[in-house]
Amino acid sequence: MSSRRRAYPQPQYAAAPPVADPSQYQQSPYGAPAVPAVGGAAAGVPAPVAPTYGVDQLNQGFQNMNVGQPSTASPYQQPYNAYPQQVPQQPAAPQQPYDPYQQAQAGLAASGATPYAPQYSAGGAVGGIPSPGTSAYGQPPLNQLYTTDLLRELPPPISDLSLPPPPIILPPNAAVVPTSEDSNANPEYFRSTLNVIPNNHSLLKKTKLPLALVVRPYGDLHIDSENIPVASDTLIARCRRCRGYINPFITLTEQGRRWRCNFCNLQNDIPSGFEYDAMHNPKNKFERPELNHAVVEFIAPKEYMARAPQPVVFTFIIDVSADAVSSGLTSTITRTILESLDRIPNDKKTTKVAFIGVDSNLHFFRFNEGLDGIESLIVSDIDEPFLPSPEGLLVNLDENRPAIEKLLIDFPTFFEGTANVNFALGPALKAGHKMISSIGGKLICFAATLPNLGEGKLSIRDESQSGKQKESQVLLNAADKFYKSFAVDCNSVQVTVDLFLTATKYQDVATLSNLPRFTAGQTHYYPAWTCAKAEDVTKLSREVSEHLSMDIALEAVLRCRGSTGLRMSSFYGNFFNRSSDLCSFPSFPRDQSYTIEVSIEETLTKPVVYFQAAVLHSTCFGERRIRVMNMAIPTSSKIDDIYASADQLAIANFFTHRAVEKALSSSIPDARELLVKSVTDVLNVFKKELISGNVSGSSPLQISTNLRMLPLLLFSLTKHLGLRNEKVPSDHRAAALNNLASLPIPHLIKYIYPAVYSLHNMPDECGLPEQIVQVNEETGEEETISTTEILLPEPINNSKESWENYGLYLIDNSSELFLWVSGDVVPELVQDLFGANSLYEIPTGKTELPEFSIEESEFNYKVRQIIGKIREQRDSITWKNLYVVYGGSSNEPIDISQQRDLMALRLWALSCLVEDKSHTEIGYREFLSQLKSRVAV
Repeated sequence: MSSRRRAYPQPQYAAAPPVADPSQYQQSPYGAPAVPAVGGAAAGVPAPVAPTYGVDQLNQGFQNMNVGQPSTASPYQQPYNAYPQQVPQQPAAPQQPYDPYQQAQAGLAASGATPYAPQYSAGGAVGGIPSPGTSAYGQPPLNQLYTTDLLRELPPPISDLSLPPPPIILPPNAAVVPTSEDSNANPEYFRSTLNVIPNNHSLLKKTKLPLALVVRPYGDLHIDSENIPVASDTLIARCRRCRGYINPFITLTEQGRRWRCNFCNLQNDIPSGFEYDAMHNPKNKFERPELNHAVVEFIAPKEYMARAPQPVVFTFIIDVSADAVSSGLTSTITRTILESLDRIPNDKKTTKVAFIGVDSNLHFFRFNEGLDGIESLIVSDIDEPFLPSPEGLLVNLDENRPAIEKLLIDFPTFFEGTANVNFALGPALKAGHKMISSIGGKLICFAATLPNLGEGKLSIRDESQSGKQKESQVLLNAADKFYKSFAVDCNSVQVTVDLFLTATKYQDVATLSNLPRFTAGQTHYYPAWTCAKAEDVTKLSREVSEHLSMDIALEAVLRCRGSTGLRMSSFYGNFFNRSSDLCSFPSFPRDQSYTIEVSIEETLTKPVVYFQAAVLHSTCFGERRIRVMNMAIPTSSKIDDIYASADQLAIANFFTHRAVEKALSSSIPDARELLVKSVTDVLNVFKKELISGNVSGSSPLQISTNLRMLPLLLFSLTKHLGLRNEKVPSDHRAAALNNLASLPIPHLIKYIYPAVYSLHNMPDECGLPEQIVQVNEETGEEETISTTEILLPEPINNSKESWENYGLYLIDNSSELFLWVSGDVVPELVQDLFGANSLYEIPTGKTELPEFSIEESEFNYKVRQIIGKIREQRDSITWKNLYVVYGGSSNEPIDISQQRDLMALRLWALSCLVEDKSHTEIGYREFLSQLKSRVAV
């Protein structure tokens, strides 16, 4: 079949002015303005000398910063002469990405050395070349401080949001194995808000920056997809005093017979097993994974087990009331569980399952031998719920597979046509707790109805308080103490509660979310869900299936320790604090992260401090393991060192947790004020302490370049659904606050500041497998290799000011995708993408694109590939629904009812453009102007 790629009319723009050759500029570390290489100054500012210490390559994938501007003219750009009233804009010269590694790489290449860029430089040399300025004590220079004027740098350079944190610069030979490239933790697992630690509490307080750790022990939903080294000989060396695990930053003493703890400085004996294997053959202890890798797992001996590892247990509590049956929840869930049985972790064939149907009664199912051995048992006493049988309710999945499959097939028919509108969730939870309390496991609840019967009964609350001062007390706090106290009881017996809520009416998410919050679970909310919409069914089914297939860790505890003088003071996330520094997880999810605030209680006298997080857990395949993460960070008494190494994404994560905490304990306005005050304090400190000379009040806002996205992120957070200053349905707000408090940083940043892609003018290679050019070592010729990675367009700023009225834009807010079709889009694009002859024939709202082959429509194929790539998430169960949004025009032939629905959808999509004004919120430019007035003169 012939290709449908067309030769569309090209826009007739005037020739752009010549773009300066990037090679004529040198780029300074962490965002210094590009200055001419010859002359050494721009705008009267001397060009700072970039350090040459080795660090990771930051801007991979961001070399072409001509965002939204293709290498060749797009076939979908509206011809200029068709709209003579429009004034074409000259394409801007491409902004150079800031790259702190450019100089180091260039210097190495010039010297003939092989460029080498570890994630963190554990020393002052790269490729054998010492860093200039290394002190007599071997401490290399830390990150340099560069200044940005926020008001002059608009629109903000959002490519910064995809960069790793400032590099951690350690002294030479900081690690016991200097050649190890993996001695300091990857920020995907373990990162700090400050990559230079103040050496005393007063200095930390003076900076107004938080000191906190972000811990994410698992980076993938499945164990096999992670590449974490495992010490499999059950030999675990720990400090006798502080109980810290041996790690890459200990010091060997007495000819390697003993090791000095890097946390408390105590000397410990090296275990004999470090020198010999099980057959008593000598081996090199420096090859052990715990001395080479920052993130490592130990297989634990029996001493680390209070009891043998328990089997995986799933108890499914399924709403069978009239609302659940009529909406299709009951049938959808049972079919999804049936189709996911092979995905449930069951390597040892020990996984157990149970099923409870809930309306005004509790419906248990007892399994006997054979397919006909399924017996339904009904308990109507919900005041004192009991188990109707001592056995046969919780059964082995593998041994009872045929009977379980039959139950799941027949399950919806048991409740067809029910008129029972009650839902006794509290009694069902207590019954499930009794069933599995001796083993532990998961209670997974699927509900489409507000719990309205028995213990934990809830009622509809006064939504008129939404958006008012008392909203938090009236709508966002738990309405019944049962849910928190029951969650604490569950945690004590290793039971996790997960919720999947699909009500079309009020469901009190704020109260119910306490169950997962204190049991290390998660609340999944699907407002107005119905099985009549195929996209709703797809989203719920995919997310439930991914949730069931996740390789969970069982009976887990997390402890984080630091060097002498540091204390873990506050903890944020879904878990329960069993003691002052021990976090309890009945099951450890793989799609959440946790934040721990650190206090400095003593003056830090050493040049480097250390942190270690350890998770003791049982795997779903029956092993007791300990995952240990280590991080070393230099200290300094200089405030400029601290600001130059601050991690803006981790800081935004910390302030998000603080804002959520404030919203729930005080009010939404107080949470918003906390965010604005935090930005103001940082700007005041920077102006007072780090800007030399007297600066007049009219000077633009100054901030260190590595923090230039922090004001944008915290401003965007004030416009988020969870903290928005307007009337918001309380269930939606509570669900949003729950997500803000549990999402890992990569997903959280996109949740706060959505990614926007311009599709109508994307480069030709976008939407196709990425092509990598490499040199053949034998022939010396270049070869092009096609990868499986789909190339995405560069994100553009979240502002409609940069949009074309004939454009096509994709918005990704981490939970939904919006495909915005502008009102004046060219007909050829509509035909190629949707197969429609008119803009008004395309389906809007929650839908999917028609599927054309690449021969039929290359553009349709590319856009679907891009959407598919964005939906692929190895570390999250979220499936993102696609909403097609018609941007509208002045002469659209649409009736009033359709206009109402379209207008609501447009407002929802436009709320993702957080840099713009809305009817209740200011834009980012106005926000900066307000900040300017708040910064002390």
